[in-house]
Amino acid sequence: MSGSHLPPATNAAQFRAQTAGSSLELPYAGLNTFLKGEYRPVDALEEADVGVLGVPYDHKVSNRPGARYGPEAIREASSWWGYLSSFKGGLTNMYTGEVADYDKLTTVDCGDIPVFPADEATTREAIEAHLATVSDQAFPLLLGGDHSCTYPAFCGFAQGAEHDTVGLVQIDAHTDTTGESDLFDSHYHGACTRHIAESTYSDYEHISQVGIRGYERPGFMEFVEETGLNLFTMADVHERGIGPVVRDAVEAAAEDTDAVYVTFDIDSIDPSVAPGTGTPCPDGLTAAQALETMQILGEYDAVGGADLMEVAPSFDPTGRTAQFGAFLLVTLLERRFTV
Repeated sequence: MSGSHLPPATNAAQFRAQTAGSSLELPYAGLNTFLKGEYRPVDALEEADVGVLGVPYDHKVSNRPGARYGPEAIREASSWWGYLSSFKGGLTNMYTGEVADYDKLTTVDCGDIPVFPADEATTREAIEAHLATVSDQAFPLLLGGDHSCTYPAFCGFAQGAEHDTVGLVQIDAHTDTTGESDLFDSHYHGACTRHIAESTYSDYEHISQVGIRGYERPGFMEFVEETGLNLFTMADVHERGIGPVVRDAVEAAAEDTDAVYVTFDIDSIDPSVAPGTGTPCPDGLTAAQALETMQILGEYDAVGGADLMEVAPSFDPTGRTAQFGAFLLVTLLERRFTV
């Protein structure tokens, strides 16, 4: 028996019956689902709070590919918090001192959306349809994938939740408002926000961007003025602090809308913290600023769906980019559902 307190089991069913109710599954064991949640198909989310989907697609990037591997890496990293919350029955957040009751949160992983690398239109249709199905039943959480996937995800969210007007809070280094160029067609990852603004569900006045930095095209500030885009650059974050900026951003996006969708590009974070992405840009959000951003967003009932995009694990052999991305999503869900 080697010291075991259990009688010998003659088969797997008997062993499982003997150990029923125990927390045996370690973070690195079992199915690779987000927060070690149950796996279910997209049309079976009864009593689920959150429906998770992956989109392993990065055929619309302008620099380094690799975000197709993001969903699996984020899921694997999230297993640590799934294990902790199950083992301890809840967690005390040492930032806030509040106890997060994870019994209040039912997270279901619906696996990956089918993608078609040689057929971007069909891929967009698949993303939109799957997000619509999940959004009709639960809070949709999308794991990317490059940022071109956010446009069909946003439309699917609006359709599934039956929203007429949806605001967008975009945490990003780049504005993603460009049009078609000589090199890239109109649906590459640098144009997703423009497509959202031109959709039937939103416009620039209902879009807020946080953490923008680096360089933009000539005349961009005039474009901001003309369109009413709610722009909060890293200069604004440095001057005002992340808390006031994020609150202004989400309140602007929520005004006169039915809900707010959050898209978080991992390159919004400084590459010294999150190097695993295709288009890193210096002077990004610190770890503390990024976590505070998610804590604040989670306080707003208007936030009805979210994604985390552009995690490219191959550029970060330490795994810390995916780990931090998972922590950001856990922070959002904790604040939204468990406190």
